Amino acid sequence: MATKKFDDAELRERLTAEQYRVTQKAGTERAFTGEYHDNKDDGTYHCVVCDEALFSSDTKYDSGTGWPSFWAPLSDDKIENKRDFKMIVPRTENLCAGCGAHLGHVFKDRTTETNARYCMNSASLNFVPRSED
Repeated sequence: MATKKFDDAELRERLTAEQYRVTQKAGTERAFTGEYHDNKDDGTYHCVVCDEALFSSDTKYDSGTGWPSFWAPLSDDKIENKRDFKMIVPRTENLCAGCGAHLGHVFKDRTTETNARYCMNSASLNFVPRSED
């Protein structure tokens, strides 16, 4: 369950319009437009809302989808899953366990060692280089 709560007015002021739309309204950025879809630097990806560390660059891979993709979160308790019925086929939405921000979706992917592809929106993430961790 999300533990950190943020005032909506504070979020609107602190986040960009795109970050707010994605994290608070379950939006999706256009493929290949996000800041981190092609990032290959070493570090950790944090929730842009609450700064919870969510994913390591060690599990990031090029899925060819146009979104930052990971085969596993830092730990299972970092991500909450919720069924999403907005498309024709039900999907599994990923939320930050720290604050409930929408991050993206997880899909089955047999090419990864966990059989999972966590497709995240760059707008929901903040990258922290390994040297700053």
